[in-house]
Amino acid sequence: MDKTVNPASAPWSVPVAVEDIPDTGLHVEIEAPAANLVALAELAGIRDLPHLAAVFDLTRQGESVHIVGQVSARVGQNCVVTLEPIESQVEEAVDMWFAPGVKATKTPEGLEPLVGGNVDLGATATEFLILGIDPYPRKSDAKFVPPASEDGRAHPFSGLAALKKRLGGGQS
Repeated sequence: MDKTVNPASAPWSVPVAVEDIPDTGLHVEIEAPAANLVALAELAGIRDLPHLAAVFDLTRQGESVHIVGQVSARVGQNCVVTLEPIESQVEEAVDMWFAPGVKATKTPEGLEPLVGGNVDLGATATEFLILGIDPYPRKSDAKFVPPASEDGRAHPFSGLAALKKRLGGGQS
């Protein structure tokens, strides 16, 4: 599933005009408003998003913008083993360039198109949030125990279990 954030339809938009970035750079700290967190959680495919914030340092080089920073979030998901609710922390480093004239379909990694003379820090934070979410969250003490065969017959992975035991493999 493609989770690329289209700035035009992003649930959280914090545009910064390139012309507003001083020659000395710009430090920006943003936090997603509570009203946007539900839509952001839905977009990210998670149960809950209690907090999303980012810190960015923007510098200009001609018409291009370099963004370095950190995206931080608390995400609520369900454990893939127990299905119990769990909460985890997402910390993602950001280091990317926005440049005019870059085609959105053929951007080199770390280079994004600069559209309308603005960079959207909300959309950028959302993309890095999605990149940082664990697709298979698991409680630290969760252990998967395969169900026993009801009819006593060997289950499809019994050969692998026997091989593991023979080779001295421990519990996983």
